Amino acid sequence: MCSHQPSCPTSDSDAPHIMAAHPEQGWNLLCTGAIVFDDTGELLPDGSVIAPHRVLVEQLTVAA
Repeated sequence: MCSHQPSCPTSDSDAPHIMAAHPEQGWNLLCTGAIVFDDTGELLPDGSVIAPHRVLVEQLTVAA
């Protein structure tokens, strides 16, 4: 699907370009065919899923 030369690497890097942005729906289509969601989850072209990378509450910074 990606027409960049050289081809973009897999979706596990930040190199693929956004082909269609839908911020109002919370997802972007990458040139590799992957759909990346605002919650950091991904749906890959082969149908496999990468679960969201959640941050534990203990790791969140609280402003005083």
